[in-house]
Amino acid sequence: MHELGVTESIAGIVLRHAEMNGARRVIKVNIKLGELTGIVDHYVSFYWDLVTRDTIAQGAELNFTKVPVVAYCNKCREEFRIQEYDLTCPRCGELASDIISGREFMVESIEIE
Repeated sequence: MHELGVTESIAGIVLRHAEMNGARRVIKVNIKLGELTGIVDHYVSFYWDLVTRDTIAQGAELNFTKVPVVAYCNKCREEFRIQEYDLTCPRCGELASDIISGREFMVESIEIE
């Protein structure tokens, strides 16, 4: 369960930025989560309540935006969404050269009062 560690990191980022902006309370945290990260949003939400207890982020809503896996084929220059880990370009049949999205895991924004 690496979600505990990443949740602690998220809480640290959120609390640091909330404090820098004079927040009294964190209302919502918007997170981008790529499909390739292997991070389960349900577990992050579970640990969030634990790691933010007795902080200004306690009770804040976590909002996850899932980022699909998209690849780029250098042969035919097609961008395509990866389905079930199949890296084959649907246009020319070559293996995708680059993964261009799906590895994201970041705090996109926080809402404070």
